[in-house]
Amino acid sequence: MRRKLVVTLTTVHGSRQYTLNQLAKYLVAAFLLMAALSFFVSNLLLVKTTDELLDLEDTHQQLADQYELMLGTQQLYRTELESLGDALSQLSVERDQLVQQNHVMGTELGDLESMLGILESDSETTAKERAEVAKAAARERLFMLYGVPNGVPIQSERITDRFGMRMHPIQKKRIMHSGIDFKVSIGTPVYATADGVVEFAGYNKGSGYGYMVRIDHNLGFRTVYAHLQKVLVKPKAFVHKGQQIGLSGNSGNSTGPHLHYEVRQLYTALDPEPFMKWGLDNFDSIFTDVEEIPWESLSAMYPLNQTAPQ
Repeated sequence: MRRKLVVTLTTVHGSRQYTLNQLAKYLVAAFLLMAALSFFVSNLLLVKTTDELLDLEDTHQQLADQYELMLGTQQLYRTELESLGDALSQLSVERDQLVQQNHVMGTELGDLESMLGILESDSETTAKERAEVAKAAARERLFMLYGVPNGVPIQSERITDRFGMRMHPIQKKRIMHSGIDFKVSIGTPVYATADGVVEFAGYNKGSGYGYMVRIDHNLGFRTVYAHLQKVLVKPKAFVHKGQQIGLSGNSGNSTGPHLHYEVRQLYTALDPEPFMKWGLDNFDSIFTDVEEIPWESLSAMYPLNQTAPQ
């Protein structure tokens, strides 16, 4: 006769006997139940964690996209502004030592003030106060010279037509010429004259401009580059000053290879010539040469307002 291990449990309600086989069944059942509960709980936690990770990845991607968009406009500086940027950086680093180094820094401040066209300060003005004025003036010039059209958009042999009334070469009647025409060979690089966003890029049949690029800049300014052979930017793209945006051509209503260049402000065509001559060495000239724009209203804007909080 085979021996069996019998376990007897005695309570107030009586006694009950269990063989080892019965106990094993209960233990296995309990184990399976616990395993199933553990599996479902773990699965729920895994699903929740996965959702949270996906949300974090989406948030990270959105932040990365926003960061990339913000990088578009101030990456490259033109040669005419490099000396100003270097001088301003040096001034910021050593500004706290101005009191102890009045003689040395006084010379550097004088050079920077001359570059910026700042009038000489009276004898009671401290070096620190002069540095703050120079910093504000540098901020104003950087803001304006990067955000408002200036300089030429192309290396050209000569200008063939200027802004104003003229005899149209195709229509054979006097009409307003809203820009400047540069005589160039087909395929000459065309550059943006200020930071901005591409509002249109492609073939514009209705205007007669053929392949063209239209860029929106700061303060309501807009530039147009027409009769191109090839467009190198896309609509809604951020472009920086000096970036190549196309190649000159002879597309649209044109009698020969050239670049038609316009400067507009709130849809009003302006003579591009004062903007083409405008730069660091004659910064204040634009405010008197272009009378169509109420420049005086800019004085309240940051960073043009020198008294704005730092």
